[in-house]
Amino acid sequence: MNSPVPAPRVDYARAFTQAIDRLHAEGRYRVFIDILRNKGAFPNARCFAGHNGPKPITVWCSNDYLAMGQHPAVIAAMEAALHDVGAGSGGTRNIGGNTHYHVDLEAELADLHAKEQALLFTSGYVSNEATLGTMGKILPGLIIFSDELNHASMIAGIRNSGCDKRIFRHNDVAHLEELLAAADPQAPKLIAFESVYSMEGDVAPIAAICDLADNYNALTYLDEVHAVGMYGARGGGISEAHGLAHRLTIIEGTLGKAFGVMGGYIAADQVIVDVIRSYAPGFIFTTSLSPVLVAGALASVRHLKASSVERDGQQAAAAQLKAMFADAGLPVMLGETHIVPLMVGDPVKAKRISDILLAEYGVYVQPINYPTVPRGTERLRFTPGPAHDAAMMHELTQALVEIWDRMALRLAA
Repeated sequence: MNSPVPAPRVDYARAFTQAIDRLHAEGRYRVFIDILRNKGAFPNARCFAGHNGPKPITVWCSNDYLAMGQHPAVIAAMEAALHDVGAGSGGTRNIGGNTHYHVDLEAELADLHAKEQALLFTSGYVSNEATLGTMGKILPGLIIFSDELNHASMIAGIRNSGCDKRIFRHNDVAHLEELLAAADPQAPKLIAFESVYSMEGDVAPIAAICDLADNYNALTYLDEVHAVGMYGARGGGISEAHGLAHRLTIIEGTLGKAFGVMGGYIAADQVIVDVIRSYAPGFIFTTSLSPVLVAGALASVRHLKASSVERDGQQAAAAQLKAMFADAGLPVMLGETHIVPLMVGDPVKAKRISDILLAEYGVYVQPINYPTVPRGTERLRFTPGPAHDAAMMHELTQALVEIWDRMALRLAA
């Protein structure tokens, strides 16, 4: 009997090493900064990378947009919940039980968006992926119309839904209508888009998209993760600020940005929420959020429903930083939101600027490279908040001007 021919050996280590080498060669290998935020003193933090002991730094790129993760009411609520019920939730909500903190928060979120019900997920990514993925399973023949700049979590959900999709040019209502008009009139349809696009800092034409949805009998799915807490009289997002929440089928949001804690959610009519709760694997088979986190988010949502101080402070800071950058000739991408992107257009240079800011000026801002943004549009993304004062902005602007000059980058005249 002949000996079996040995199978060719796969060089797994080489494949993994080459994958990382490609990122280094393209200048987009990601380095995670080692920091601790200073409780109650945001945006001040301590950096542990590249030196002996912690070094004071100023954080300029946090998505804790309103510093609610440092708010005394949020911290107190989390401490109280920890001592009341302990650390974890005990499992999925079906097995571990529906912790009352979850029930209260879902009621607050439904009220925030003027919807019948809300549903909590472990993150905004999961809420998008699970909900959009489930919609395609519930509606046979569904066509999803998706903005080309939608978040990766929305793209993953649409892909996992298995349904047909159409990509429309960013915020291009005319192109969206072309695609809707060309689709089967009898097919169920859903338009998925964001309110604030976090890398561009621009806003979707929500009313016009809702008009098209009405005309073509389509559902709407609005991702408000970069707007909830920060826009609208009570923090309901752009849809609340524009008086359009009632026209949207599903509103999705996060608890990990303006609300300063962790988690994601959807808000919609009762039957839609019940369908997602009952069919979405990303909800059914995932351990629910810790009651400690839910208690903190609940305190944050309630606070921002009643207080506009943080929203007003953030808007003032964003406007001031944009003006300073523009006056200094820095290539700021002027938009109508709190996002302040500074265009670099090269991944290696973006990383180099970020490294110099951290090492020499104690300023932390992460470079944004492909695939988060298209190649050739690499940038630094600043998110000034209510606690970033004029002195911090002046120091930051002067540092950037010096680096631009050192690297022979072009400033506007």
